[in-house]
Amino acid sequence: MIPITTTQLKHLAPNARSNYLEAFAGADAVLASYGINDNRLRLAHFMAQVLHECGGLTVYTEDMNYSAKRIRQVWPSRFSSVASAKPYQHNPEKLANKVYGGRMGNTKPGDGFRFIGHGLLQITGRESYEKYGQALGIDLAGNSDLAFSPEWALKIACAEWKASGCNARADADSIRKVTFAINGGYTGLAEREEWLKRTKHVWS
Repeated sequence: MIPITTTQLKHLAPNARSNYLEAFAGADAVLASYGINDNRLRLAHFMAQVLHECGGLTVYTEDMNYSAKRIRQVWPSRFSSVASAKPYQHNPEKLANKVYGGRMGNTKPGDGFRFIGHGLLQITGRESYEKYGQALGIDLAGNSDLAFSPEWALKIACAEWKASGCNARADADSIRKVTFAINGGYTGLAEREEWLKRTKHVWS
């Protein structure tokens, strides 16, 4: 088992929020139950994705307050031009319902915004909230803030990681495959690669 220390976390994420630091207080046992800290490579890949998704342990919920230009960059398949994105700029709720509504289990009005990314791996979509809530025996769909709570944040991220088959992808040292499994695409791949360099340096 490869341990995680508070010193290592603060080195990688000096501005880490208290909820996340608390979540990692008992990290070794939680990670071990999912096989994530069986070797250094898995742990480095897991932490690289976590650190990217939650902005160095600073982001609790997905920021949907984007300019039209940024909207077009993030969702090029859903917005054919900057002009088409303008009605959604700086309107998080409208944007979330547009880009997430009708998929990922979001079937009810408002689900897109209700189930935006939360927590260490930014779990997204009603289907995932219900799936991992059921797996852990918590009402995650009814209380999405549990995804960044000290008690459940790491467990939820670990459950998503394992269910997505990321241990094997990490063992193969394939950041593209790990990223696709977590993100559903390759958004932020370059930044994830930079995080991986840093985490590999810590757990080398």
